[in-house]
Amino acid sequence: RVRKCVWRSRCSDAEARSSRAEGSIRDVEMEAEDPGLPPKGGMDLPQDGVDLPEQKLSPDSTDTGEDEPSAVLDEQVEISDAQNNGPLSEADGKVDVQEELSETREESSEKDLSDSASTDNTLEDSSEFSRPIVMGSGPPGEEEVAVQPRPPTHRDEDVTAESWRTHRKHVFVLSEAGKPIYSRYGNEEALSSTMGVMMALVSFIQSGDNSIRSIYSDDRKLVFVQQGPLVLVSVSSTLQSEQQLRQELLYVYYQIISMLTQASITRIFERKKNYDLRRLLTGSEKILDRLLNLVESDPCFLLGAVRCLPLQPALRDSLGSLLQKAITPNLVFSILVARSQLVTTVQEKTVIDDCRLEPTDLHLLLNLIGATSAFQTGEIWTPICLPRFNPDCYFYAYISYLDADCTVCLILLSTDKESFYSVSDCKKRIEEGMRTQNYLQALSSGLKSPSYSVTMVGAPDLRHFMYKPLDIPDNYRQLPQFTSPELEGPYCSESERHRLFDLYHYLHSRIHSTSRPLRLIYHVAEKETLLAWVRNGFEVTLYTLSKDGITRYTESVVKNGRL
Repeated sequence: RVRKCVWRSRCSDAEARSSRAEGSIRDVEMEAEDPGLPPKGGMDLPQDGVDLPEQKLSPDSTDTGEDEPSAVLDEQVEISDAQNNGPLSEADGKVDVQEELSETREESSEKDLSDSASTDNTLEDSSEFSRPIVMGSGPPGEEEVAVQPRPPTHRDEDVTAESWRTHRKHVFVLSEAGKPIYSRYGNEEALSSTMGVMMALVSFIQSGDNSIRSIYSDDRKLVFVQQGPLVLVSVSSTLQSEQQLRQELLYVYYQIISMLTQASITRIFERKKNYDLRRLLTGSEKILDRLLNLVESDPCFLLGAVRCLPLQPALRDSLGSLLQKAITPNLVFSILVARSQLVTTVQEKTVIDDCRLEPTDLHLLLNLIGATSAFQTGEIWTPICLPRFNPDCYFYAYISYLDADCTVCLILLSTDKESFYSVSDCKKRIEEGMRTQNYLQALSSGLKSPSYSVTMVGAPDLRHFMYKPLDIPDNYRQLPQFTSPELEGPYCSESERHRLFDLYHYLHSRIHSTSRPLRLIYHVAEKETLLAWVRNGFEVTLYTLSKDGITRYTESVVKNGRL
């Protein structure tokens, strides 16, 4: 770990000149280390899973392993121009694999966990964190450090203001000890008392050998989910059911697990109940914020399916064959996506027989990539956990964009932490093959019109629909797919889209109700009429129609039993 120290001289100008004449600088004092920064040492990782890389410092590292300088300073303190911005540093156009992971995963000290759990901000975005800028206007050794001001965000909201209370949905994450970990709106420290009350409710119900699941009021639903040492709470005024809110909280939990693993979190809190997990999640707030925004507006999460980029079948098969040819030992998954839409995916045969890639894991992986602009800087090698595949170990993800516009992304997942260069060679072969066959140009053409208009369906008065088939080939069943047209008028504004998706959530909850599931729902809303339908050939179809043409269209659908 490179320790950054700011050296300041107490000497006056006259003393400094005389000191330089004597060839030394006296009374040099080093600033105290930030108590918030963890010292050397880190948490243990599960030994039965995929191990994390051992710490190796890059050749440019200035850490001597000592707390005090080993020699007297010369006339000027030389400041390295390589600033640490998390593990996504680059060397020779590539991310240094070992330096990227060195600070995150060190062995845990048994003496004091609060001083031993260290991490680098693996997922932090350089635009989100303030970095010091060295101003060279003063004499050497007396540079002033200026911090770029961070623009205000929703995390700076006043939690006592009425605007904070009127948000449609709040999400809180806390530990069993009541320590705040995450809040969608407002600062966690300002909400510590509120989270303490939530934990008191959980503990009170647990004292009676029971567990709290939800609380209902006139206009709010409070849903509680406890996963190991973490407690997640959703406070919602939407039309979403308790089951849907619970699923959203599980997505938040899985996203946290994808960065730390379940085994590591469990081990940490077994050793220290009141540990502040925010130290390991620094920089991940942006990822969780984006996830919650997607959950509310992206049908992928509601239907538990993935959206595919529309392509000709021959082109998609050719891309799949290209990925199958570029393999290396311990390469498990090869995934090609374009603007968060799946193009094709290839799995190792032994993995398919044992376990398959879940849509949830792919959603979390794509959210991680989409929320972190640092992934666009070059070849990235980073540990990632797939919670639904195995919540206790890491894969090693190679992430690289194949075009200058950063729209086509290749993701290669390996179980070998030392296989960066062999996996990078696979990427080069894939990239060369795509350029030779002009596949990148074909993908770019497909991205110009990534979806379609509802008018292309040829159904009069149809405004929107979502369709998820089930009668698909078995080799694709591990990743359920769905299709839906672009949202058009009258659903152009954010408020109208929220209203439409609230209706979709309501119908979906009725169709999949645990107490009374339905097969067909005809729902008349204020501005449109909706139809939800479940059959053997498809799981869910949600139609949104204008009231003018609903009568004849619904009669036709019900009579013929088809689209």
